[in-house]
Amino acid sequence: MATTAPPGPGGWSTADLSTLAELAETFVRGGSVRRANLAADGLSKAADPGQLRELRLVLRLLESRSANLLLTGRAQAFRDRSPADREQVLLGWATSRLALRRSAFQAVRKLLTFLAYADPGPAGVGNPLLTSIGYVPDRPPVTKSPTAIRPFEPRAAAGVGSAPQNDPSGRPADDTITIEADVVIVGSGAGGGVIAAELTRAGRSVVVLEAGPFLDEAHLPTDELDAFDRIYLNHGLLTTWDGSVTMLAGTGVGGGTLVNWMTAIVAPDEVRHEWAREHGIDGIDGGSFDADVAAIETELGVAPSVVIPPKDGVILRGAAALGWEAATIRRNATDCGDCGSCPFGCPRGTKRSTMRVQLAAAAGAGARIFERARVTRVLVEGGRAHGVEAELAADAADTGSARPADSRAQPGRPQRLIVRAPQVVVAAGALRTPVVLLGSGLDHPGIGRHLRIHPVPVVAGLFDDPIDMWRGTMQAARSLEFSRPDALRNGYVIESAPGHPGLIALALPWEGTDAHAALLGRIRHVAPLIAVTRDGGEGRVRRTAGGGARIDYRLDERGVATLRHALVSMARLTRAAGARQILAAGTPPAWHGRTGFAAGMEGRAFAVFEDALAAFDFRPNRGSVFSAHQMGSVRMGASADHPTDPEGRVRTRGAGIVAGLYVGDGSLFPTAIGVNPMITIMAVARRVARSIIDEGRAAG
Repeated sequence: MATTAPPGPGGWSTADLSTLAELAETFVRGGSVRRANLAADGLSKAADPGQLRELRLVLRLLESRSANLLLTGRAQAFRDRSPADREQVLLGWATSRLALRRSAFQAVRKLLTFLAYADPGPAGVGNPLLTSIGYVPDRPPVTKSPTAIRPFEPRAAAGVGSAPQNDPSGRPADDTITIEADVVIVGSGAGGGVIAAELTRAGRSVVVLEAGPFLDEAHLPTDELDAFDRIYLNHGLLTTWDGSVTMLAGTGVGGGTLVNWMTAIVAPDEVRHEWAREHGIDGIDGGSFDADVAAIETELGVAPSVVIPPKDGVILRGAAALGWEAATIRRNATDCGDCGSCPFGCPRGTKRSTMRVQLAAAAGAGARIFERARVTRVLVEGGRAHGVEAELAADAADTGSARPADSRAQPGRPQRLIVRAPQVVVAAGALRTPVVLLGSGLDHPGIGRHLRIHPVPVVAGLFDDPIDMWRGTMQAARSLEFSRPDALRNGYVIESAPGHPGLIALALPWEGTDAHAALLGRIRHVAPLIAVTRDGGEGRVRRTAGGGARIDYRLDERGVATLRHALVSMARLTRAAGARQILAAGTPPAWHGRTGFAAGMEGRAFAVFEDALAAFDFRPNRGSVFSAHQMGSVRMGASADHPTDPEGRVRTRGAGIVAGLYVGDGSLFPTAIGVNPMITIMAVARRVARSIIDEGRAAG
């Protein structure tokens, strides 16, 4: 039983924290008070205030006798129930016909199971759960050639361009800094980093503003909890508004390239032909784009994987047995393949992220890079962009950076930064770029619409031999057997999922306290596969009252058919590779081989399993869906209903162009591409950069 939790962070009451601890103990035994406080802290930092109020209401309803009488038929508070009864209450919420109850269950279940296995534990004590499952984190050596980037200090910035100015709102002069540049770029990921490099090569004065922290190789996180807290968007607590799709997105200097799995696959030819034919993007399917891809791959040193870990061997072995296409993955890394630290950043410096490549080149050519500079709006006057306004975090110590905090910043109060520039590029990612544009008063109705996310289902195989999915090359093999769509479904790519314990605890099903513990106890033998599907449905990004992003997404009939087809294919692949048991993640999950088979009955049982997968329930918060790729929310195209034109210039409601304002990231994709988007984002960014350079010269 959980003990009473002390008052915690973010204004959480003792009663709410106690209920959170009771839930934590029910999901995973042990350490529940610590976990409740970690959860409260994370939610206070990352959750929308409205969602947080709803969650606290749910916690209070759990302890309300009258609410429990209505919902369960027993006037007994959650705290007064036995552990077995608490488990049944949660399982009832998991499969409830009421969407709000399912959403609440998934929110607390994902968070609390993640924390149970992602938390390294108190210093000097550790986390006994990690010891019990046999997880030993990698400790790769730190490179002796660290990145040459050093973020620009606000103090130094005040001496560049114009001096600090008084803020009309009454801020003191030293709380507002104004600088000047030829171009200001919002975001430092795959798109923003490439554009910064191209513009500095052309001799332009560039400022890059990154909302996340700068962490050099010596100061990167070394554990899962710290990584999600510091270098993932929303502290790793990123989901659609209803919680039905779990999302991953990087934040920090380098953006998603800092934490991604480095899989380098360019958009298929048929996608590029569609963009040219149906969206009027001239040249995207021709030699110019091919040259951009080749240049990017050369810069990044893209090459085939050399080390093939057991989880990727499952794909190659199963595909060979079935006669399916499969091959090793090409990726942007050199001289590594023995550790699994990529999702925490690369201390070795072997990952060719934008921090190591394009941003380093841009900084070497004079670009000024600011960390933890959250852009609140683009400055637009008379139909033209003139710069941006941002908030600089007051205390660098929060990031774990080795550099001291700026002494001029008031504790807890951000500084205001104005960057005056005749050209502005918003490359904050498909979830933040529309928020910045909407917060700037831009009125094109397409901004934030047509979000694509590559919905991902999960199948996990349990094998006799250890897999250790978190170790070695993150993704070393893939199958394109089903990458082309047919009359009933979209295409998809089958890949491995290199989860660390927290992420895999979140992804695998919870069917009760002991069942989840037993499954996690076998985690070293689990090989999860994912299918990166080319959507089938769409979403929308809206700006919340607090300046955050509300993400909504719904699958359509074709999208559901694609996910179901992918489940069947991954199950066949896993079985052909020798899995003893197979599960499809969902609430409830589907299992094959869980209880063994009578003699000669495995084949018939698998046929029944396939039928179950072909009808798997993907309504919200039933079938598990994940996404690490977001795109399309400010899509480019020739027609006026696209919020940007084919060169990335931002349109107004009346189809006019906002002079000097561009988008330069995956937001531009007119459709989903069905493969990992990094290379395509970078190639599109080069296209946008050429327009910025040409128009800058013309204006000059």
